[in-house]
Amino acid sequence: MEQAVRDLLRKASEAVESAGGDVRRLDGLRVAYLGRKGELTRLFKQLAQAAPEDRPRLGKVLNEAKEHLEGILNQALQRAKAAEAGSADRIDVTLPGRRPLRGHLHPITQVTLEIESIFHRLGFETVEGPEVELDYYNFEALNIPRDHPARDMQDTFYVSEDVVLRTHTSPIQVRTMEKRRPPIRVIAPGKAYRCDSDVTHTPMFHQVEGLMVGENISFGDLKGILTVFVQQMFGPHVGLRFRPSFFPFTEPSAEVDIQCVMCRGSGCRVCSQSGWLEILGSGMVDPEVFRMVGYDPEQITGFAFGMGIERIAMLKFGIDDLRLFFENDLRFLSQF
Repeated sequence: MEQAVRDLLRKASEAVESAGGDVRRLDGLRVAYLGRKGELTRLFKQLAQAAPEDRPRLGKVLNEAKEHLEGILNQALQRAKAAEAGSADRIDVTLPGRRPLRGHLHPITQVTLEIESIFHRLGFETVEGPEVELDYYNFEALNIPRDHPARDMQDTFYVSEDVVLRTHTSPIQVRTMEKRRPPIRVIAPGKAYRCDSDVTHTPMFHQVEGLMVGENISFGDLKGILTVFVQQMFGPHVGLRFRPSFFPFTEPSAEVDIQCVMCRGSGCRVCSQSGWLEILGSGMVDPEVFRMVGYDPEQITGFAFGMGIERIAMLKFGIDDLRLFFENDLRFLSQF
């Protein structure tokens, strides 16, 4: 048995040396010699067949052989793993460089900038206002007094009795008219807030509202401006129509529909087989609104319009769930 132990140690040492820094081969040698069915383990099992007086000496030989084998295997494994770690830290300058990921504007921001660009070319100026707004500017100055049924159309977040999160960007129009005299030609993009959440509504959303005020401004001017906008945004082939509607701060008022961008007006599930999609509201500014800002409605006329930017983006990009814009999923956002 002693000769068998010496032969096994010599064989194992040669195998460890030939394995070099191969961690997988060294782990295999550990199993082959020291595992439950390993060669040294079999010699331990043969110890029971030796003469009783030889067992202490042979047991000592086997234990020393086991310690020796474990030692050389552990040292070889440590060297191999250290070499692997060192090679991982080294930079291979011959490899091609890794191109960093490039970010881009959010699709809502892209559409907002496109809308602004179209109206800037039509002579409109961008104006801004506070998102936390006084009830007066959000409702009363827009011909929506307290307890008026029209307030039910807008599910409002109230900060206090007289302070709200603006439900539209129309208050900016009132603030602008208070500070300026006609002619005025402005658009007011920004966030608005309403208590609503589903596939087509979110508690926070984006709007662009427009206002044009001066002498002899007519509904024909409104139709011409919005026709140019629609054709610039969706293409010259897209038709539009005006439908009578109601808004407290415009009279007459109209909803504006465009031909369905999915089916080109032939009728589909998106447009409920009608061939038309609603995109914005508009109308001639109500004389009462002019009186609230000190304008003479006998001398001054004007029109206003408003649209949801998410709605425009959904139609432009063919998206059917508004919430995708706000979930921050890079798989979605990277497509735009």
